[in-house]
Amino acid sequence: MITHNSDFAKGLVGLLANEQAIGHAFHITSDEVMCWNQFYRIVGEAAGVEPQLIHMPTDFIAACLPEELGGLAGDKAVSVVFDNTKIKRFVPGYCATVPFGRGVRQTMDWFDADPARKQIDAGANATWDRLIDAYDAGTGQALQRFRA
Repeated sequence: MITHNSDFAKGLVGLLANEQAIGHAFHITSDEVMCWNQFYRIVGEAAGVEPQLIHMPTDFIAACLPEELGGLAGDKAVSVVFDNTKIKRFVPGYCATVPFGRGVRQTMDWFDADPARKQIDAGANATWDRLIDAYDAGTGQALQRFRA
Protein backbone atom coordinates (compact mmCIF):
# COMPACT_ATOMS: atom_id res chain seq x y z
CA MET A 1 0.00 0.00 0.00
CA ILE A 2 1.22 3.45 -0.81
CA THR A 3 0.79 5.68 2.22
CA HIS A 4 0.83 9.48 2.35
CA ASN A 5 3.77 10.90 4.31
CA SER A 6 1.53 12.69 6.79
CA ASP A 7 -0.26 9.43 7.62
CA PHE A 8 3.05 7.59 7.96
CA ALA A 9 4.28 10.35 10.28
CA LYS A 10 1.28 9.86 12.59
CA GLY A 11 2.19 6.22 13.07
CA LEU A 12 5.92 6.84 13.39
CA VAL A 13 5.57 9.64 15.95
CA GLY A 14 3.25 7.45 17.98
CA LEU A 15 5.87 4.70 18.04
CA LEU A 16 8.84 6.92 18.91
CA ALA A 17 7.68 7.59 22.47
CA ASN A 18 6.39 4.05 23.02
CA GLU A 19 8.89 1.88 24.93
CA GLN A 20 6.70 -1.16 24.26
CA ALA A 21 7.51 -0.79 20.54
CA ILE A 22 11.25 -1.37 21.05
CA GLY A 23 12.37 -4.50 19.22
CA HIS A 24 9.23 -4.74 17.06
CA ALA A 25 8.98 -4.32 13.30
CA PHE A 26 6.05 -2.34 11.92
CA HIS A 27 4.54 -1.42 8.62
CA ILE A 28 2.58 1.81 8.64
CA THR A 29 0.00 1.86 5.86
CA SER A 30 -3.47 3.01 5.07
CA ASP A 31 -6.46 0.67 5.09
CA GLU A 32 -7.17 1.56 1.44
CA VAL A 33 -7.09 -1.52 -0.79
CA MET A 34 -6.36 -1.26 -4.52
CA CYS A 35 -4.73 -3.30 -7.25
CA TRP A 36 -1.80 -1.91 -9.26
CA ASN A 37 -4.07 -1.02 -12.20
CA GLN A 38 -6.12 1.20 -9.90
CA PHE A 39 -3.00 2.94 -8.57
CA TYR A 40 -1.74 3.70 -12.07
CA ARG A 41 -5.13 4.91 -13.29
CA ILE A 42 -5.41 7.29 -10.31
CA VAL A 43 -1.90 8.62 -10.98
CA GLY A 44 -2.77 9.05 -14.67
CA GLU A 45 -5.95 10.93 -13.79
CA ALA A 46 -4.00 13.24 -11.47
CA ALA A 47 -1.50 13.87 -14.29
CA GLY A 48 -4.28 14.42 -16.82
CA VAL A 49 -3.42 11.39 -18.97
CA GLU A 50 -4.85 7.95 -19.65
CA PRO A 51 -2.09 5.45 -18.82
CA GLN A 52 -1.30 2.65 -21.25
CA LEU A 53 -1.00 -0.28 -18.87
CA ILE A 54 1.39 -3.05 -19.83
CA HIS A 55 1.31 -6.29 -17.88
CA MET A 56 4.81 -7.72 -17.99
CA PRO A 57 6.10 -10.64 -15.90
CA THR A 58 8.58 -9.77 -13.17
CA ASP A 59 10.81 -12.62 -14.42
CA PHE A 60 11.07 -10.96 -17.84
CA ILE A 61 11.93 -7.57 -16.35
CA ALA A 62 14.53 -9.15 -14.06
CA ALA A 63 16.08 -11.08 -16.97
CA CYS A 64 16.48 -7.86 -18.98
CA LEU A 65 17.21 -5.50 -16.10
CA PRO A 66 18.59 -7.56 -13.19
CA GLU A 67 19.33 -4.40 -11.22
CA GLU A 68 15.56 -3.83 -10.93
CA LEU A 69 14.79 -7.18 -9.29
CA GLY A 70 15.17 -5.98 -5.69
CA GLY A 71 12.56 -3.27 -6.17
CA LEU A 72 10.17 -5.59 -7.97
CA ALA A 73 10.33 -8.95 -6.22
CA GLY A 74 8.92 -7.73 -2.91
CA ASP A 75 5.71 -5.76 -2.90
CA LYS A 76 5.49 -4.73 -6.56
CA ALA A 77 5.27 -8.15 -8.22
CA VAL A 78 1.80 -8.84 -6.82
CA SER A 79 -0.98 -6.90 -5.14
CA VAL A 80 -1.09 -7.22 -1.37
CA VAL A 81 -3.32 -6.16 1.49
CA PHE A 82 -1.62 -5.12 4.73
CA ASP A 83 -3.09 -5.78 8.16
CA ASN A 84 -2.77 -2.63 10.27
CA THR A 85 -3.85 -4.29 13.53
CA LYS A 86 -0.35 -4.12 15.05
CA ILE A 87 0.30 -0.41 14.42
CA LYS A 88 -3.19 0.38 15.73
CA ARG A 89 -2.54 -1.69 18.84
CA PHE A 90 0.71 0.15 19.59
CA VAL A 91 -0.57 3.58 18.49
CA PRO A 92 -4.21 3.76 19.63
CA GLY A 93 -6.23 5.99 17.37
CA TYR A 94 -3.84 5.61 14.42
CA CYS A 95 -5.83 6.08 11.25
CA ALA A 96 -4.63 7.04 7.78
CA THR A 97 -6.79 9.92 6.57
CA VAL A 98 -5.30 10.95 3.20
CA PRO A 99 -6.74 8.81 0.39
CA PHE A 100 -4.26 7.83 -2.30
CA GLY A 101 -5.98 9.94 -4.97
CA ARG A 102 -5.83 13.11 -2.87
CA GLY A 103 -2.20 12.46 -1.94
CA VAL A 104 -1.22 12.00 -5.58
CA ARG A 105 -2.99 15.23 -6.56
CA GLN A 106 -1.10 17.05 -3.78
CA THR A 107 2.15 15.58 -5.09
CA MET A 108 1.34 16.68 -8.65
CA ASP A 109 0.53 20.17 -7.37
CA TRP A 110 3.91 20.25 -5.63
CA PHE A 111 5.71 19.34 -8.88
CA ASP A 112 3.62 21.85 -10.85
CA ALA A 113 4.49 24.66 -8.42
CA ASP A 114 8.13 24.68 -9.54
CA PRO A 115 9.16 23.65 -13.07
CA ALA A 116 12.66 22.80 -11.76
CA ARG A 117 11.08 19.83 -9.96
CA LYS A 118 9.92 18.35 -13.25
CA GLN A 119 13.12 16.65 -14.34
CA ILE A 120 12.68 13.95 -16.96
CA ASP A 121 15.16 11.10 -16.88
CA ALA A 122 15.65 10.50 -20.59
CA GLY A 123 17.96 7.55 -19.93
CA ALA A 124 15.39 5.79 -17.75
CA ASN A 125 12.65 6.49 -20.31
CA ALA A 126 14.79 5.01 -23.06
CA THR A 127 15.51 1.90 -20.96
CA TRP A 128 11.82 1.33 -20.21
CA ASP A 129 10.94 1.90 -23.88
CA ARG A 130 13.56 -0.71 -24.92
CA LEU A 131 12.14 -3.14 -22.37
CA ILE A 132 8.60 -2.66 -23.68
CA ASP A 133 9.80 -3.07 -27.28
CA ALA A 134 11.63 -6.29 -26.36
CA TYR A 135 8.56 -7.65 -24.57
CA ASP A 136 6.29 -6.78 -27.50
CA ALA A 137 8.72 -8.36 -29.97
CA GLY A 138 9.02 -11.51 -27.88
CA THR A 139 5.26 -11.78 -27.51
CA GLY A 140 4.84 -11.38 -31.26
CA GLN A 141 7.45 -14.06 -31.97
CA ALA A 142 5.87 -16.42 -29.44
CA LEU A 143 2.46 -15.98 -31.04
CA GLN A 144 3.87 -16.67 -34.51
CA ARG A 145 5.57 -19.85 -33.31
CA PHE A 146 2.57 -21.02 -31.34
CA ARG A 147 0.13 -20.47 -34.20
CA ALA A 148 2.44 -22.03 -36.82
